[in-house]
Amino acid sequence: MFKVKDYMTKNVICAEPDATISQIIDLMKEKEIHRVPVVEKGQLVGLITEGMISNSGTTNATSLSIYELNYLLSKTTVSTVMVKKVISVDENELMEYATQKMLKNNIGCLPVINASGEVTGIVTQNDVFKCFLNVLGWDEVGSRITVSVKDEIGAIGKLSEIFVENKVNINHIGVYSFEDGIANLVIRCDTTDPDDLQADLERKGYKVLECFVRDK
Repeated sequence: MFKVKDYMTKNVICAEPDATISQIIDLMKEKEIHRVPVVEKGQLVGLITEGMISNSGTTNATSLSIYELNYLLSKTTVSTVMVKKVISVDENELMEYATQKMLKNNIGCLPVINASGEVTGIVTQNDVFKCFLNVLGWDEVGSRITVSVKDEIGAIGKLSEIFVENKVNINHIGVYSFEDGIANLVIRCDTTDPDDLQADLERKGYKVLECFVRDK
Protein backbone atom coordinates (compact mmCIF):
# COMPACT_ATOMS: atom_id res chain seq x y z
CA MET A 1 0.00 0.00 0.00
CA PHE A 2 1.20 3.49 -0.79
CA LYS A 3 0.58 5.34 2.45
CA VAL A 4 1.47 9.00 2.89
CA LYS A 5 3.72 8.15 5.84
CA ASP A 6 5.85 5.93 3.58
CA TYR A 7 6.65 8.70 1.08
CA MET A 8 6.40 11.96 3.02
CA THR A 9 9.44 13.99 4.01
CA LYS A 10 9.96 13.21 7.68
CA ASN A 11 11.69 15.21 10.42
CA VAL A 12 10.03 18.28 8.96
CA ILE A 13 11.25 21.67 10.16
CA CYS A 14 8.48 23.78 11.69
CA ALA A 15 8.19 27.34 12.99
CA GLU A 16 6.08 29.12 15.58
CA PRO A 17 3.65 31.95 14.78
CA ASP A 18 5.74 34.56 16.58
CA ALA A 19 8.91 33.80 14.60
CA THR A 20 9.97 36.69 12.37
CA ILE A 21 10.08 36.67 8.59
CA SER A 22 13.79 37.39 8.84
CA GLN A 23 14.26 34.20 10.86
CA ILE A 24 12.19 32.17 8.38
CA ILE A 25 14.19 33.46 5.40
CA ASP A 26 17.43 32.49 7.14
CA LEU A 27 15.96 29.09 8.05
CA MET A 28 14.89 28.39 4.47
CA LYS A 29 18.32 29.30 3.15
CA GLU A 30 20.15 27.25 5.76
CA LYS A 31 18.02 24.11 5.37
CA GLU A 32 17.39 24.56 1.62
CA ILE A 33 13.62 24.31 2.03
CA HIS A 34 10.77 26.29 0.49
CA ARG A 35 7.85 25.58 2.84
CA VAL A 36 7.56 25.62 6.62
CA PRO A 37 4.55 24.36 8.62
CA VAL A 38 3.64 26.61 11.54
CA VAL A 39 2.79 24.96 14.86
CA GLU A 40 1.59 26.19 18.22
CA LYS A 41 1.43 23.93 21.28
CA GLY A 42 2.18 20.98 19.01
CA GLN A 43 -0.76 21.65 16.67
CA LEU A 44 -0.69 22.79 13.04
CA VAL A 45 -1.93 26.39 12.81
CA GLY A 46 -0.49 27.60 9.51
CA LEU A 47 1.90 27.26 6.61
CA ILE A 48 4.40 29.74 5.21
CA THR A 49 6.21 29.45 1.88
CA GLU A 50 8.74 31.43 -0.12
CA GLY A 51 5.93 32.53 -2.41
CA MET A 52 3.86 33.89 0.47
CA ILE A 53 6.82 35.90 1.74
CA SER A 54 7.47 37.35 -1.73
CA ASN A 55 3.80 38.19 -2.28
CA SER A 56 3.46 39.80 1.13
CA GLY A 57 5.55 42.77 -0.02
CA THR A 58 7.95 42.54 2.91
CA THR A 59 10.89 41.58 0.71
CA ASN A 60 10.34 43.89 -2.26
CA ALA A 61 9.62 47.23 -0.66
CA THR A 62 11.91 49.05 -3.10
CA SER A 63 11.41 52.46 -1.51
CA LEU A 64 13.08 51.25 1.69
CA SER A 65 16.78 51.27 2.44
CA ILE A 66 18.54 48.00 3.28
CA TYR A 67 18.48 48.99 6.94
CA GLU A 68 14.76 49.76 6.84
CA LEU A 69 13.99 46.54 4.96
CA ASN A 70 15.94 44.41 7.43
CA TYR A 71 14.15 46.16 10.27
CA LEU A 72 10.78 45.43 8.65
CA LEU A 73 11.66 41.75 8.19
CA SER A 74 12.81 41.49 11.80
CA LYS A 75 9.53 42.94 13.08
CA THR A 76 7.05 41.14 10.81
CA THR A 77 5.91 37.85 12.32
CA VAL A 78 5.00 34.62 10.58
CA SER A 79 1.42 34.86 11.87
CA THR A 80 0.77 37.95 9.72
CA VAL A 81 1.93 36.30 6.48
CA MET A 82 1.14 32.58 6.82
CA VAL A 83 -1.98 30.93 5.46
CA LYS A 84 -4.15 29.95 8.40
CA LYS A 85 -6.65 27.61 6.75
CA VAL A 86 -4.13 24.90 5.98
CA ILE A 87 -5.05 21.94 3.81
CA SER A 88 -3.37 18.92 5.37
CA VAL A 89 -3.50 15.15 5.10
CA ASP A 90 -3.44 12.30 7.61
CA GLU A 91 -0.29 10.19 7.59
CA ASN A 92 -2.33 7.00 7.09
CA GLU A 93 -4.11 8.21 3.95
CA LEU A 94 -3.15 6.81 0.55
CA MET A 95 -0.77 8.74 -1.69
CA GLU A 96 -3.46 8.75 -4.39
CA TYR A 97 -5.72 10.70 -2.04
CA ALA A 98 -2.95 13.17 -1.18
CA THR A 99 -2.13 13.67 -4.86
CA GLN A 100 -5.78 14.27 -5.74
CA LYS A 101 -6.04 16.77 -2.89
CA MET A 102 -3.02 18.69 -4.16
CA LEU A 103 -4.36 18.76 -7.72
CA LYS A 104 -7.89 19.72 -6.68
CA ASN A 105 -6.65 22.62 -4.57
CA ASN A 106 -3.80 23.62 -6.90
CA ILE A 107 -1.18 23.43 -4.16
CA GLY A 108 2.37 22.09 -4.12
CA CYS A 109 2.48 20.51 -0.68
CA LEU A 110 0.46 19.10 2.19
CA PRO A 111 1.53 19.15 5.83
CA VAL A 112 1.05 15.66 7.26
CA ILE A 113 -0.57 15.13 10.65
CA ASN A 114 -1.24 12.15 12.89
CA ALA A 115 -4.39 11.26 14.81
CA SER A 116 -3.45 13.76 17.53
CA GLY A 117 -3.09 16.62 15.06
CA GLU A 118 0.69 16.74 15.40
CA VAL A 119 2.81 17.47 12.34
CA THR A 120 4.76 14.34 11.39
CA GLY A 121 5.92 15.30 7.91
CA ILE A 122 5.16 17.08 4.67
CA VAL A 123 4.23 15.76 1.22
CA THR A 124 5.49 17.73 -1.77
CA GLN A 125 5.27 17.29 -5.51
CA ASN A 126 8.70 15.63 -5.43
CA ASP A 127 7.36 12.99 -3.03
CA VAL A 128 4.52 12.30 -5.47
CA PHE A 129 7.08 11.87 -8.28
CA LYS A 130 9.08 9.42 -6.14
CA CYS A 131 5.93 7.39 -5.47
CA PHE A 132 5.08 7.29 -9.18
CA LEU A 133 8.56 6.08 -10.12
CA ASN A 134 8.44 3.45 -7.39
CA VAL A 135 5.07 2.15 -8.59
CA LEU A 136 6.54 1.51 -12.04
CA GLY A 137 9.91 0.28 -10.72
CA TRP A 138 11.89 2.80 -12.72
CA ASP A 139 15.12 2.36 -10.76
CA GLU A 140 15.12 -1.42 -11.04
CA VAL A 141 17.16 -3.43 -13.53
CA GLY A 142 14.93 -5.19 -16.05
CA SER A 143 12.57 -4.51 -18.93
CA ARG A 144 9.57 -2.23 -19.35
CA ILE A 145 7.13 -3.76 -21.82
CA THR A 146 3.90 -2.09 -22.94
CA VAL A 147 1.29 -4.51 -24.27
CA SER A 148 -2.24 -3.98 -25.62
CA VAL A 149 -4.84 -6.40 -24.27
CA LYS A 150 -8.61 -6.80 -24.44
CA ASP A 151 -10.40 -5.27 -21.47
CA GLU A 152 -11.95 -8.48 -20.18
CA ILE A 153 -11.97 -10.67 -17.09
CA GLY A 154 -8.85 -12.82 -16.87
CA ALA A 155 -6.85 -10.78 -19.38
CA ILE A 156 -3.94 -10.17 -17.01
CA GLY A 157 -3.96 -13.80 -15.88
CA LYS A 158 -3.68 -15.07 -19.45
CA LEU A 159 -0.91 -12.61 -20.20
CA SER A 160 1.05 -13.52 -17.07
CA GLU A 161 1.08 -17.19 -18.13
CA ILE A 162 3.30 -16.24 -21.07
CA PHE A 163 5.76 -14.58 -18.68
CA VAL A 164 5.77 -17.74 -16.54
CA GLU A 165 6.41 -19.91 -19.60
CA ASN A 166 9.40 -17.72 -20.44
CA LYS A 167 10.62 -17.84 -16.81
CA VAL A 168 10.28 -14.07 -16.45
CA ASN A 169 9.03 -12.50 -13.23
CA ILE A 170 6.62 -9.55 -13.30
CA ASN A 171 7.68 -6.96 -10.72
CA HIS A 172 5.27 -4.09 -11.44
CA ILE A 173 2.23 -3.56 -13.61
CA GLY A 174 0.23 -0.47 -14.52
CA VAL A 175 -2.86 -0.01 -16.68
CA TYR A 176 -3.64 3.04 -18.79
CA SER A 177 -5.48 4.23 -21.89
CA PHE A 178 -8.76 2.31 -22.05
CA GLU A 179 -10.22 2.81 -25.52
CA ASP A 180 -12.61 0.72 -27.63
CA GLY A 181 -12.31 -2.23 -25.25
CA ILE A 182 -8.50 -2.20 -25.35
CA ALA A 183 -6.21 -1.47 -22.40
CA ASN A 184 -2.49 -0.80 -22.47
CA LEU A 185 -0.50 -2.55 -19.77
CA VAL A 186 2.91 -1.28 -18.68
CA ILE A 187 4.76 -4.29 -17.29
CA ARG A 188 8.06 -4.11 -15.44
CA CYS A 189 9.82 -7.48 -15.40
CA ASP A 190 13.19 -8.81 -14.26
CA THR A 191 14.75 -9.83 -17.58
CA THR A 192 17.33 -7.74 -19.40
CA ASP A 193 17.00 -9.91 -22.51
CA PRO A 194 13.32 -9.69 -23.47
CA ASP A 195 13.62 -10.64 -27.16
CA ASP A 196 12.26 -14.19 -26.78
CA LEU A 197 9.48 -12.98 -24.49
CA GLN A 198 8.48 -10.23 -26.91
CA ALA A 199 8.47 -12.67 -29.83
CA ASP A 200 6.33 -15.12 -27.85
CA LEU A 201 3.84 -12.39 -26.92
CA GLU A 202 3.48 -11.32 -30.55
CA ARG A 203 3.25 -14.91 -31.74
CA LYS A 204 0.31 -15.43 -29.39
CA GLY A 205 -1.56 -12.41 -30.71
CA TYR A 206 -0.50 -9.63 -28.36
CA LYS A 207 0.56 -6.25 -29.70
CA VAL A 208 3.78 -5.07 -28.06
CA LEU A 209 3.80 -1.28 -28.25
CA GLU A 210 7.16 -0.70 -26.62
CA CYS A 211 10.03 -2.57 -25.02
CA PHE A 212 12.66 -0.72 -23.01
CA VAL A 213 15.60 -2.37 -21.23
CA ARG A 214 17.33 -0.93 -18.17
CA ASP A 215 20.46 -2.95 -17.46
CA LYS A 216 22.10 -0.78 -14.82
